[in-house]
Amino acid sequence: MRLEVAIRAGLGSFALDTHFASEGRLTALFGRSGSGKTSVLNAIAGLLRPQQGRIALDGEPLFDAAGEVDVATHRRRIGYVFQEGRLMPHLNVRHNLLYGRGYARHADGPSFDAVVSLLGLGALLARRTQALSGGEKQRVAIGRALLANPRLLLMDEPLASLDAPRKAEILYYVERLRDESGVPIVYVSHSLDEVVRLADSLVVMSEGRVVGHGSVEDLMSSIELRPFIGRFEGGAVIDARVAEQDLENGLARLEFSGGVLYAADVEALVGERVRVRIRARDVSLALQRPVDISILNALPGSVVALGEATGASLDVRIDIGGTALISRITRKSANALGLAPGVRVFALVKSVSLDRRSLGYA
Repeated sequence: MRLEVAIRAGLGSFALDTHFASEGRLTALFGRSGSGKTSVLNAIAGLLRPQQGRIALDGEPLFDAAGEVDVATHRRRIGYVFQEGRLMPHLNVRHNLLYGRGYARHADGPSFDAVVSLLGLGALLARRTQALSGGEKQRVAIGRALLANPRLLLMDEPLASLDAPRKAEILYYVERLRDESGVPIVYVSHSLDEVVRLADSLVVMSEGRVVGHGSVEDLMSSIELRPFIGRFEGGAVIDARVAEQDLENGLARLEFSGGVLYAADVEALVGERVRVRIRARDVSLALQRPVDISILNALPGSVVALGEATGASLDVRIDIGGTALISRITRKSANALGLAPGVRVFALVKSVSLDRRSLGYA
């Protein structure tokens, strides 16, 4: 399904001027708090009316200012999962889910049993919502939205109010939802960990505008977008395949277009695809392949570009056999190594820096 958003709206002193299109299974809207992400969701859902522009699903306008189209919220067939579950406390889990089924306008949606199985809700059906954990409440909220048979599912930072164990729980179910439900998702987050793990399309927002839109791999490796992605959390994302599991040492050998990476504690089977996030701050550079060193990953490549210096450091974009990698080093080191476009280098990445938080599953 293709989602098109091209809207302008004045919200007090805040101006929303957002344009993007996506056909991804899960499109992430990423940006700092106050960048306009939730406002975009509300416009897609029909909870906010732009002054100008157009919103369409598969070419069908949900909103078109020029054509005077503004489909009512309840007729858009869009599910919405908020930061809090917003369940009805006087109903148990089963009846909260069935409440969503009551809004289904088409009979060909997912069955009650299928949604319960997908989200692991079978043991919770008789419980009152007050007896649920935060993660369980979010799973019920997702199930209720699915049972309304939406064409599109909006998720507004559904992990924001959860602790780390509950976040891990919900991430697993969002992955299943992305891969098995067939319902495209627009997912708001300011967490790069979530974006890298879940998204195949990324929209980066700042002050109401889209400053970058494309694949997660392309945008994460963009030096120009570093101010918007985050100086300390930015880096590159690599698609790889698990080629071997060394169970004795707890290491996985990952193959990608630029070579081989060794990563620690990868919970994936041989042959599975994984997405690896490599932070720029975890990449060192050398002009020659080091010897007698503990770092297992020494990837040969060449410098493509140097970013502008920020204080004592700068970013270096490296091409590793057609795969982009970013290294953040000091200006002093860059000068000492004589780095410039075309210089051959080895990118050094510690295996222990590639842990579970760095991995997504394609």
